[in-house]
Amino acid sequence: MSARVAVLISGRGSNLQALINACATPSFPAKIALVISNVSGAEGLRKAERANIPTQTLPHKNYDGRESFDAAIDAALKDANIDMICLAGFMRIFSDGFARKWQGKIINIHPSLLPAFKGMHVHRQALKAGVRISGCTVHYVVPELDSGPIIAQAAVPVEHDDTEETLAARILQAEHRLYPAALKLLAESGVKLENGKAVFAR
Repeated sequence: MSARVAVLISGRGSNLQALINACATPSFPAKIALVISNVSGAEGLRKAERANIPTQTLPHKNYDGRESFDAAIDAALKDANIDMICLAGFMRIFSDGFARKWQGKIINIHPSLLPAFKGMHVHRQALKAGVRISGCTVHYVVPELDSGPIIAQAAVPVEHDDTEETLAARILQAEHRLYPAALKLLAESGVKLENGKAVFAR
């Protein structure tokens, strides 16, 4: 039986679309059962609706703190019988309690080769540092920002004339390939979080 996945978004949902496309393959071991956005009118919600995926909007400004917002998300996930969560451009930081509750079942994609260039303005950081290779990382979500064990990475060369925008565009193409592959690995139990490490099946 396919794993029931929730995708959390805040914006255009390009990685969501990549996951939707992958999950449309009959043999794919996961199914997107819910898309949640903290932003009303986020473009990604329309992508989900076109794919007949249930959506829910939970504006974070409607809640009096991080814990109450996370509790609302947790309730929505429980109601939809969600097995695992993919963050796809979800621009909120979870409370420690939420992150621990879903630890091992929640993953994120970040547009750098972690542990390099955490946080925001990642491509600006990469260009300023003068690195010749950047890329993207799928990792488990833990309470510490962008610090969870790494599941998969893809390298992308940095060109001499790259801008933040051109580098971001090439890395995004790599993200669209990497994220479905990482979700497949997770859904097939090809990787598990054990004692703070990503452990891969042999």
